[in-house]
Amino acid sequence: MSLKALFAGGTVYRNIVWYTKGMKEFTRGGYETAARNFNDEDLDVDISNLSYMITGSNSGLGKCTALELAKRGATVHMVCRNETRGLKAKDEVINESGNEKVHLHLLDLSKPRDIVKFARDFVSSEKQLDVLVNNAGCMIHEYKLDENELETNFATNTLGTYILTTELLPSLSRSSSAQVVTVSSGGMYTEKLDPYDLNLAARQDKFDGTFAYGQNKRQQVVMSRLWAVKYPNIHFSSMHPGWAATVAVQTSMPDFSAKMGDKLRTPEQGADTITWLCIAARNLKLPSGLFFQDRTAVSEHLPLARSHSSDVEEATLMERLEQLKSKFLPSEDQPTEQLKLKSAF
Repeated sequence: MSLKALFAGGTVYRNIVWYTKGMKEFTRGGYETAARNFNDEDLDVDISNLSYMITGSNSGLGKCTALELAKRGATVHMVCRNETRGLKAKDEVINESGNEKVHLHLLDLSKPRDIVKFARDFVSSEKQLDVLVNNAGCMIHEYKLDENELETNFATNTLGTYILTTELLPSLSRSSSAQVVTVSSGGMYTEKLDPYDLNLAARQDKFDGTFAYGQNKRQQVVMSRLWAVKYPNIHFSSMHPGWAATVAVQTSMPDFSAKMGDKLRTPEQGADTITWLCIAARNLKLPSGLFFQDRTAVSEHLPLARSHSSDVEEATLMERLEQLKSKFLPSEDQPTEQLKLKSAF
């Protein structure tokens, strides 16, 4: 993935401002500058009685978050797609943290029916869940529809996140300090929400994986903010980890990764704000639904970027996601009259 390809989505203005801002703030140097204002006491919190679930936790930001929480004595549920990599990551987290309260769950976030079953089994088990971290994601550069006729990036990044979160609400609602932290991306800054073509059918002939990813990450931020209004008993946050040197970045954007080199943040630096949101009591005193970068609430939009969406567009996104979700519920939960979905999905 070249820098030219990275600039393919969004408007020219948004891309230029995004890249300029990114070189200043999203890099390792940006993190080091921001870290000068961090308050270490924010993380001086006993979380040994709390339970966390982290998707995509076999490597990168998810694994760093799992390890940091485990080191602090928390119960950690690692949700991974691949059993071999998941078991290896789980063993490493246990060995490095000395914490045996680490559990592995196998789940592919692109499989809606599997997500529903997993979440409902977890809810039925009455296991404690205080914080859900939506971290799993993908960037696939070829237009593909899966067996459910869902575009592959959208299936994992947006619909999978939506279904898992909404299905785990009963477990989260039992906690007095319930949180959902969704790991978005600075790539969303270049995109304006389009809720009318979630499957990107209109773009399949000239498909751009970075555009799809940016759309999905914008969708996640909107979901988090609207969930905050709908479910006031749960604290929602979304965040941008900066540009970090993870396996996912190296494989999905190899040219960008190579060009940036040591300017990229370490995975631990990228995961810092995830951990802070999970732990810091100060976070829970802030309004629910905010978007964070380097432990600070920031705007969801670049200045003068015209990337704001209307209330109607945002409501349409949530309605269409709920309609899609209903297709994958057990037969006894299907609506009496199944809502017809437009081909625009």
